[in-house]
Amino acid sequence: MIENLDLSLVDWSRAQFALTAMYHWIFVPLTLGMAFIIAIMETIYVKTNDPAWKKITKFWMTLFGINFAIGVATGIILEFEFGTNWSNYSWFVGDIFGAPLAIEGIMAFFMESTFIAVMFFGWNKVSKKFHLISTWLVAIGSNLSALWILVANGWMQNPVGMKFNPDTARNEMDNFWDVLFSPTAVNKFLHTISSAYILAAVFVIGVSAWYILKKTNVVFAKRSIVVAAVFGLLTSLFTVMTGDNSAREIVRDQPMKFAAFEGLYNGSKGAGLVALGIMSTSEGDGTNENMKDFHFKIEIPNMLSYMAYLDGNAFVPGVNDIIKGYTDNDGEIHPPVTEKMEMGRKAIAALKAYKAAKKTDDTVGAKEAEKELKDNFKYFGYGYFSDPYEVVPPVSISFYSFHIMVGLGMYFILLFVLCLVYIYKESVVNKKWFLRMAIWSIPLAYLASECGWILAEMGRQPWVIQDLMPTMAAVSSIDSMSVIITFFLFLVVFTGLLIAEIKIMLKQIKIGPNHGGN
Repeated sequence: MIENLDLSLVDWSRAQFALTAMYHWIFVPLTLGMAFIIAIMETIYVKTNDPAWKKITKFWMTLFGINFAIGVATGIILEFEFGTNWSNYSWFVGDIFGAPLAIEGIMAFFMESTFIAVMFFGWNKVSKKFHLISTWLVAIGSNLSALWILVANGWMQNPVGMKFNPDTARNEMDNFWDVLFSPTAVNKFLHTISSAYILAAVFVIGVSAWYILKKTNVVFAKRSIVVAAVFGLLTSLFTVMTGDNSAREIVRDQPMKFAAFEGLYNGSKGAGLVALGIMSTSEGDGTNENMKDFHFKIEIPNMLSYMAYLDGNAFVPGVNDIIKGYTDNDGEIHPPVTEKMEMGRKAIAALKAYKAAKKTDDTVGAKEAEKELKDNFKYFGYGYFSDPYEVVPPVSISFYSFHIMVGLGMYFILLFVLCLVYIYKESVVNKKWFLRMAIWSIPLAYLASECGWILAEMGRQPWVIQDLMPTMAAVSSIDSMSVIITFFLFLVVFTGLLIAEIKIMLKQIKIGPNHGGN
């Protein structure tokens, strides 16, 4: 444990960052997905030269622009918080975290912001093909922005391609390509953007369903539903695939997170996947307040083992196995957390000894300390803990976030299929129950999207960098009251921005592509 640590500062810093990130993520996925939907619609317009498709494109482009502007505002604040609230983290990660964010600003955001002007104001000033290219470049640029941010986040989940410099106490990038093409980063990027595409598709379908219910702009709505449903169905199937890949990455690199989102306390061979379960408020086995028992659960036999290892009889470690140490399916021995804690303490002590030896020009002592640090650095972050069960994340939050996300993901696949079936049969106008369901699916898409991020970030607690830096060691040395005050200021500002966006969106939707005409 860190001496003189203000736990309220840690909690409020986490709360403020979570608040900013969750509000920011309300706006981002719609931007990522709608950019491609708009590009597809404009491509149809250019290919067919049908003015109706131009009208469709421009309408959805307007909603995209409203959402884009507010998303940028929250994103800028989010990046500033790394310096204000998490300066220890920002120092420790060196150029690894900063490099992807710098590339995002220089390349992706620059491209996105440059061509968005052409996309909105160039309809009668440039050729159709150049305007179409600009629209596609905006879509690509917005998704490239997400790429670099998610590469940085992926490195936090699985730190690779770096070396620790004891002279500066910073991690420095050793191999850029290892960081960029880390399986964790690749799967995180693909899964995140594909889930964003689902949200955008559901949004377009829901708004279009409202028009059909109101019996206005019906042709416009049907065409929009076709594009969105095809786009949503294809990307939802891709999301299932990337989620499946992500599960295998997590069980390998973050086994505690995997055990937490399944509520698996004691591992077993042929482990079952909890299809449905409700956790109690009581402690599971009395060892940790995060480990709750199930009131009831329905399991699919062997499915968790298959999901983790593509082998229905494979051993999946639970929370207690990870705490006490276990041998995985490849025969690799994973030491108990107590041993990792001891190695972490040795690494921290060796770093201090190295700095002291450097100050006194003790070359031999510096080399010995550096070797000790290198031998134990893998578990550097464990040296900050005093209890092995401190490494257990909030199990209930992780469990519910995962299962809500997966359950709604399956629901959206059904929604997209029904959309295409009813459009093909030309019966969607008469399916009022379905149209209402489509409208109410919009908030469900946002719920699923937020649950995905909650799982990703809460499931890896207490780590800000997996195994290397716990959250409590990453905060800035500032007064907790300043964080509390800014938390509530941000809450008011972000809520105001959200309310403003909803009002502007609703007003624009009511105006419609034909100002209320058919």
